[in-house]
Amino acid sequence: MTQSEAPAPDAALLVLHALRCAGTVSVARIGAITGLDGSDAESELIDLGIDGLVTRLSGDLPVWSLTAAGRAADAERIAGELESARARGRVTAAYERFTVLNPELLDLCTAWQLRPVDGVPSVNDHGDADYDARVLARFADLDGRAAAVCAELSAALPRFGRYRVRLTAALGRAAAGETAYLADNTASYHVVWAELHEDLLATLGTERW
Repeated sequence: MTQSEAPAPDAALLVLHALRCAGTVSVARIGAITGLDGSDAESELIDLGIDGLVTRLSGDLPVWSLTAAGRAADAERIAGELESARARGRVTAAYERFTVLNPELLDLCTAWQLRPVDGVPSVNDHGDADYDARVLARFADLDGRAAAVCAELSAALPRFGRYRVRLTAALGRAAAGETAYLADNTASYHVVWAELHEDLLATLGTERW
């Protein structure tokens, strides 16, 4: 198998790894993360639950999380995927470029949530259209550079391609006036970015830099 022929992961791995990167989440969010239909995502969760790898937590909105065995199984399967694709070098290089962009992303999220009023940081009520437009322009510039990193990652391991789809969707909705989609929503640019960060760490089996 050549470097360009990395196999697509199976649905079970996508679901298992989504829980590893996003934490305790609903079936609907698993579907959004993986791109799977909700019924397919739920079917995979049930099978993983039978194997003792995930558990369903009851409540007003049932959610799922990894068990200790599930976390260990995910680490083993992700390591095997990386080794099979011979992609460690490429993913590591992309992660290094990601870490350069990460502080800028965090600064932009702060700028989106707080804006200076008479020199004092205040909660951004998004009433200043010019200010929001400037921050959005900076997000768009960052996103253009992040797209190159995402392209490198998806070329190395196809499952990373889903992040590009989700980041693009979040930025598009924010630009269209849905302000929560930059930093204040579970489908926001910031949350998707954080999941990508966690995915890179989990994939490489490393600690945060």
